[in-house]
Amino acid sequence: MTTPLFLDAATMARLMGPAAVTDVLADVLRAGLDPDAGPPRTAVPVPAGELLLMPAAFGSFAGVKVAGVAPGNPVRGLPRITGSYLLLDGADLRPLALLDGAALTELRTPAVSALAVRSLTPADRPLRLVLFGAGPQAYGHLEAVLAVREVAEAVVVAREPVGGRALAGYARTLGVLARTGKPDEVAEADLVVCCTTAREALFDGTLVSPGATVVAVGSHEPTARETDTALVVRSAVYVEARSAALREAGDLLVPVSEGAIGPDHIAGDLADLVAGRAEPPAGRPRLFKSVGMAWEDLAVATALYRAARSS
Repeated sequence: MTTPLFLDAATMARLMGPAAVTDVLADVLRAGLDPDAGPPRTAVPVPAGELLLMPAAFGSFAGVKVAGVAPGNPVRGLPRITGSYLLLDGADLRPLALLDGAALTELRTPAVSALAVRSLTPADRPLRLVLFGAGPQAYGHLEAVLAVREVAEAVVVAREPVGGRALAGYARTLGVLARTGKPDEVAEADLVVCCTTAREALFDGTLVSPGATVVAVGSHEPTARETDTALVVRSAVYVEARSAALREAGDLLVPVSEGAIGPDHIAGDLADLVAGRAEPPAGRPRLFKSVGMAWEDLAVATALYRAARSS
């Protein structure tokens, strides 16, 4: 049996950048992948946190990500998200490649957001960005947003001031006017991106202006959220897949439990946005809530494997 390829974080970053990964996700949706058809994520509590099992199959490939979520790791100087991705031949399930699972997540999650941003934000002017968080996903989302939109200013809102200043400094190295700021600056934002470990709303949703877009990616837990009920009620809501969102997205499930919205409040999914079937309404905020799905990992892992084989 041929030894599977091993793709580490540095190799993956060299093979594909944010724009290319975003296009990969759009292409698989246009090819007919149904995000609602995949199996649900399996979550198993363990002493260190949580183990996640995420299998998927599409086209000529199959794969599974085993991810660890270890909340105590950052204080030890270790990543909060760990794991590996095993890519398989779809016909006989032979192992083809083993990928760094944390690096794969750091590539695909911002690309999912960028795909939504590309559909939900105007392309005719630079955007004012407010970015919550200062971890790996915040860096990845900054780069992914810049791959699809011009940014007039980036305001970083972070729990730890040192981390916020570091991210703002990094943004300036990319040619973006950037600084740290406060949550109420969402009132002036065209785009708000939330990639934190928060369990309660990060800002007052009534401050978000009509026509602004909010992207929330931080949680896949039914009781955790980054946005409040006021924002959800006001917004046209878009998700990766209705089934996953109504199973895992606390940003939506908490308002549902409160009786503020029903399941039909979701205006469309990512496939609708890519196909142009869900035109964002004028005069309302747009909220894209992501929980992370196995089909995304498979799509990106497949593209990385093909790129590695051809390089």
